[in-house]
This record gives sequence, C-alpha cells and structure tokens, in this order.
Amino acid sequence: MRVEYINPFVEAAFTVLKEVMNVDVKRGDLYLKSTTMAIQGVAAMVGLAGDVEGRVLFDMTKETALNVAGAMNGERFNDLDELAKATIQELANMITAQAVTKLHALGFKFDLTPPALFSGENMEISTREVEALIVPMDLGETGKIEINVAIRERV
Repeated sequence: MRVEYINPFVEAAFTVLKEVMNVDVKRGDLYLKSTTMAIQGVAAMVGLAGDVEGRVLFDMTKETALNVAGAMNGERFNDLDELAKATIQELANMITAQAVTKLHALGFKFDLTPPALFSGENMEISTREVEALIVPMDLGETGKIEINVAIRERV
C-alpha cells in the first residue's frame, strides 16, 4: 500500500475530528492488521473504486459512537438510534471526502460508495488479499476511533 494513499486519510481524520469534536486528537502508532479482523462494535465503511480499490473503515466501540454522535449533535445519546447512526455515517463521509479531494489533487481518480454502518457484537470484516493499515485516533474522554484503510492499486 502506497503512503500517498494513507496520508490524506490520516490528515483528514485529524482535521475533521478536531473540528467537529472540539477535542485534542492524538494519533497513535500505525500498524497492520491481517485480512480478517474483529470489529469493535460500530463501524462505518466507505468503499473505493477506480484507480484504486478497497475500503476505509471507521471502527469504534458503541460507547465511543454514542459519545461522538452526542458531541456532533450537542445532545446525549443512550441508544444508537437513527440520528446517532446517521451522524457516524456523516463523520465517515466528511473524513473520506476530504481525503479523496486531496488524492484527486495528486492525480488519483476514484469513486466512493455511500457510508454503510455496521453495529453488533462478534462481527468480523474480511478484505481479500489486502492488509489493512490501522490509524488509531485518541479523542480523550470521548474514546478512540481506528481508521482502517485497505486500499490497493487496481490490477
């Protein structure tokens, strides 16, 4: 996976999270995960197709998702209702759109799928033949979000 694909997602996540959450965001150490991995509880996924193929996953615990939705809407959420789900999807959309804008400026061309939201226990996601680079983002008391990028050049 080329670093040119990753940096825009890292930069966009940092910028958007800091702006919409109004908290100090700390990026953890990047690491690789195998092609099959467990989901923490709530994950928004955006697919990519064009010059590259793959997906970006925004993975978090249910508690973090509720905290993020609450911070973005200025209210407290006790359940992952439709507004909370839509908020997490919109966060994924905002980060991905900003990253893709940067990638388009570098000459890469591809399309996005609308964010899909997955929630539940004991879920796994599998990406055939593509390791995922994980970018942990610490939002302080709000929680942590792992930005999980699995992209490869189209063959």
